[in-house]
Amino acid sequence: MRIIAGSRKGHTIHAPKGVDTRPTGDRVREAAFNLIGPVDGASVLDLFSGSGAMGLEALSRGAERAVFVESNRTACRAIERNLEKLRLTGARVVCDEVLRFVASERQTYDLILVDPPYQLVESLQVRLGHYLPALLAGDGLLVFESSAGDEPDLPLEKRTSRRYGSARLTLFEHA
Repeated sequence: MRIIAGSRKGHTIHAPKGVDTRPTGDRVREAAFNLIGPVDGASVLDLFSGSGAMGLEALSRGAERAVFVESNRTACRAIERNLEKLRLTGARVVCDEVLRFVASERQTYDLILVDPPYQLVESLQVRLGHYLPALLAGDGLLVFESSAGDEPDLPLEKRTSRRYGSARLTLFEHA
């Protein structure tokens, strides 16, 4: 995997070995950022971070800060190594359960990236929907990645939903 654009364009990033993480592929990441648009100066929350590919891409493209939340310790170490290798600043890695983090977080974010294990999307969306609207800045954008067959529903306005191979990107904003 590699960074698609920005100050670290072309640099490789590493994902943890095994089947516990499913990194967002280059093609889907590029499509996501084409839909998102410029992220200069943005604050980013990357939930279910895995390798951190989406948040790393945002930092490379000019986001000011990013918080990566991932419960898998091996994945957390991979994100930290990627941040160090890419010399990206303004990042914090939180190795904790996503639901516990969002329940206690009080900051708001311009961009929230949500990429849970595909098989958990249905069971998580209601619980996440309870917390995510309060974490999304008034003019912010939330990007939810799911399997192509799932279309997540959150208590936010759906801007668009598009399929990319086996993945679906659904963008939400405040009404």
